[in-house]
Amino acid sequence: MKTTIAIIGSGFSSLSAACYLAKQGFGVEIFEKNSTTGGRARQLIKQGFTFDIGPSWYWMPDIFEKFFNDFGKTVSNYYELDKLSPAYKIFFHDEQITIGDTMDKICDEFERIETGSSKPLRKFIKRAQEHYDIAINKVVLRPGLSPFELVTPETVTRVDQFFKTISSEVRKNFKNPKLISTLEFPVLFLGAKPNKTPSFYSFMNFADFGLGTWHPKGGMYEIIKAMTALATELGVKININSNVEKIIVKDKKAAGIVVNKEEKYFDVVLSGADYHHTETLLDETHRQYSEKYWSKKTFAPSSLLFYIGFDKKLNNIEHHNLFFDTDFEQHAIDIYDTPKWPDNPLFYANFPSVTDKSMAPEDCETGFFLIPIAPGLEDTEALRNQYFDIIINRFETLTKQKVKNNIIFRDAFCVNDFIEQYNSYKGNAYGMANTLLQTAFLRPKLISKKVEHLFFTGQLTVPGPGVPPSLISGKLVSELITKQFKNN
Repeated sequence: MKTTIAIIGSGFSSLSAACYLAKQGFGVEIFEKNSTTGGRARQLIKQGFTFDIGPSWYWMPDIFEKFFNDFGKTVSNYYELDKLSPAYKIFFHDEQITIGDTMDKICDEFERIETGSSKPLRKFIKRAQEHYDIAINKVVLRPGLSPFELVTPETVTRVDQFFKTISSEVRKNFKNPKLISTLEFPVLFLGAKPNKTPSFYSFMNFADFGLGTWHPKGGMYEIIKAMTALATELGVKININSNVEKIIVKDKKAAGIVVNKEEKYFDVVLSGADYHHTETLLDETHRQYSEKYWSKKTFAPSSLLFYIGFDKKLNNIEHHNLFFDTDFEQHAIDIYDTPKWPDNPLFYANFPSVTDKSMAPEDCETGFFLIPIAPGLEDTEALRNQYFDIIINRFETLTKQKVKNNIIFRDAFCVNDFIEQYNSYKGNAYGMANTLLQTAFLRPKLISKKVEHLFFTGQLTVPGPGVPPSLISGKLVSELITKQFKNN
């Protein structure tokens, strides 16, 4: 008899785990509460416009390639990948920085802003590349069960990099505030302030400048389609519109789930849903972490998102655009230190139709705007409208064009939606931050300490937030399950 495994949720980590477990011969079944697979990586198609509702940055292409290689496939079997040139543009109040698709172009841009800055930049990125090699090939491939997993010949010689911060390293080498913001920006993907993130995580800077920014033709949802197709090919059964209401525990072992009020029994339960939410599916005596535990953790931001169809092509924009024309540090304080709606928010705007004509009707533009905000904030229609006005006015000023009268439609997504659609703790968008005290073995565990045969995966556990780490998280938990059940 095959060991049977129920997987809650169908995001990147769940699909990754499902593929690896099916390859090992387990009977795998996914239960997704929404009407499509992908978890937070969903797609909106409206009036001919295509939007990635969730992740929109394709970094670390090597991780995606390794995933498909593990099944005898390549990325190109499923979707077409283009390297963006330029990678992205950053708007400051008085000028713009364009990040090119090679280190030489980026160094030239740094020199334009601050003479002599290319030399420390090359040194900084070389060290970031060393960190990347260690992180991706050693540290993140460990399941976070013990502090000794961080002890390798490579990390021992870099132990100081876990106690210094990204901010201190950047500011030691660069003085221009615009270059500092440019180099501190990538760690926002890790969900923490640069002055709280260990400098070892500068490997994100290598992911940015060294490996570049890519785009799957048709959008990020093409990856979900690919992983869903692979999982199905491997024999995974996928159930949509299937809301898991309870995890069944018998004799301190996970024995199944209640789905749409129906009991279903399995040998193993694996949740890729929000970790906090998953534990609410258990009786209190079976939960590992208290509400007090979660309330003290540093969570990555939530977001206010706008999906907009424009009836014309826009000027002076790239595929990815960052608007840093206000105080970077103050916005971070408004997210992490004294959580509140920011007075002058930074924001991000994504126009995939700049490089991918399939994502908008002819002579139109697909626009996705994002404001990072603290999780758990009040979310009302009035606040959404207020902040849309703030950012669209600044967008018009900085890009020197009028666009308000060219909006065909505008959809918004915020804290309440993250909670309602993804059961997200306080409506967070990216999981738990990778601060020093929330790294590796200090994150919530892949294996339940209270309930046998219950496992977790995703961005609240190891390795952490982001799409590539989620793929790795699925692989890590599949290895733990395989080790325990393969020979039973």
